[in-house]
Amino acid sequence: MSSEPPEQRTEAAAPLAGLPRLVLASASPRRTELLRALGLTFEVEPADVDEAPLAGEAPGALAERLARAKAQAVAARHPDALVIAADTVVAFGDRALNKPRDAAENARFIELLQGREHAVFTGHALALGGRLESVLVRSGVTFRPLEPDEIARYAATGEGLDKAGGYAVQGRGAALVARIDGCYSNVVGLSLPNLVLAARRLGVTLV
Repeated sequence: MSSEPPEQRTEAAAPLAGLPRLVLASASPRRTELLRALGLTFEVEPADVDEAPLAGEAPGALAERLARAKAQAVAARHPDALVIAADTVVAFGDRALNKPRDAAENARFIELLQGREHAVFTGHALALGGRLESVLVRSGVTFRPLEPDEIARYAATGEGLDKAGGYAVQGRGAALVARIDGCYSNVVGLSLPNLVLAARRLGVTLV
């Protein structure tokens, strides 16, 4: 009879047996961290697609279209893998706020958003065996009112320079946020609940 303590048994890992090879079609370190939090092993191969919006394209439509394009581009090279792609667009009304070019533009973004709600759209696309599943997730984020010196100090940190919208909710930017309506990990860059459900629709159990 085994004396192995129950908590050391490995039966819980069985549902993950038989997972296809996973490829993350994104260079985002935040998305890498989120997938690692699920205990997944995966390769990273960013997709090279034109991210320019189409004329009159809504922010949410842009995010989902780009996610699908990224998934399809990488899946063409890895048809046997489950390819996970995403694209995040931060929008204030109909205006998309991309990555700020410098600290001055970052400060203008934060000034625009402070005391107001904005939307974070993340398009998710998963490709496997010629099939493609996509889902668009929206989270509402409300910044608290901010003093001018707070805005200047945050912009000077440089944290927001490589982030859509000019802030990192998982970093110092968390102090700017009064409320999140919807999925928190979606604001970081990947809605884990929706990712798991999309994978399930392709017959893959991630967790």
